[in-house]
Amino acid sequence: MHFMKKIFLLLAAACVTLSAAADEGMWMLPYLQKMNSKDMKARGCKLSAEEIYSMNNSSLKDAIVVDVGGTTTDLGVIQNGFPRESSVAVTIGGVRTNFRMPDVISIGLGGGSIVRVKPDGSVTVGPDSVGYEITKKALVFGGDVMTATDIAVRLGMVELGDKSKVETISQEVADKAMAAIRALVEDSVDAMKVSNADVDLILVGGGSIILPEKISGAATVLKPEHFGCANAIGSAISKVSGTYEKLMNYDELPREQSLEKAKNEAIELAVEAGAVRETVEIIEMEDVPLAYYPGNTNRVKIKAAGDLN
Repeated sequence: MHFMKKIFLLLAAACVTLSAAADEGMWMLPYLQKMNSKDMKARGCKLSAEEIYSMNNSSLKDAIVVDVGGTTTDLGVIQNGFPRESSVAVTIGGVRTNFRMPDVISIGLGGGSIVRVKPDGSVTVGPDSVGYEITKKALVFGGDVMTATDIAVRLGMVELGDKSKVETISQEVADKAMAAIRALVEDSVDAMKVSNADVDLILVGGGSIILPEKISGAATVLKPEHFGCANAIGSAISKVSGTYEKLMNYDELPREQSLEKAKNEAIELAVEAGAVRETVEIIEMEDVPLAYYPGNTNRVKIKAAGDLN
């Protein structure tokens, strides 16, 4: 889904002259300790807030998250514990939207991705997949389709199903398939990075068993203990947020009053989206002077978030 920079500053400024949005389901990791643990458990979460995110123990607050499922792999960026927002319009199902979305890209790679050997000896992985039928069609489960999961089992990366059923896959084919998988992920990681420096990777999702431990461009590759249920954890700890964004002239309304007004608007947006008013906090605030605008015009952006009502 999409990474271009805004081309014209004037056009960008015009587009954000008045923008307000409410966002649901954002992960607010640094604020987990302030959440109601009963609400988390009511949503099915059996882990403590300390187990999920710790400010004192080792935690990755700046990293690229690689979520591998059965058919696709999604990559997103975490900056200081929060998801990086997309700076461009996001297209969903072919429809261009104007909603604030996490900066995410998806590729056709998953545990059920079909592996093919071409006549010239080259090997491809995906983008098509056996999907939810992996337990019927994958070789390790008695099927007749070679999948990325079969390659992982053949290379001894994971114990799953009947290993004897993939012994017919040659070492050469398995190595080529893994090289193709690695290339797909490495290209996507490069697309998410903002510099050529290596970044930390966090592998989650049940399909992440197909990814190698060493990935070019990664400083470290971490697979958390509960990697297979990361999305479920996210649903259990999600909060509701509201974002208020507008161009404000500090000559017309002093800076402190302008920011206070923007904060109140952001809080109202969060409440309208379903947040409990008493729990709403300002989690992000920025005001950027616009030299190309007359007067003391600033781009003000405030984000507030609270517990789901």
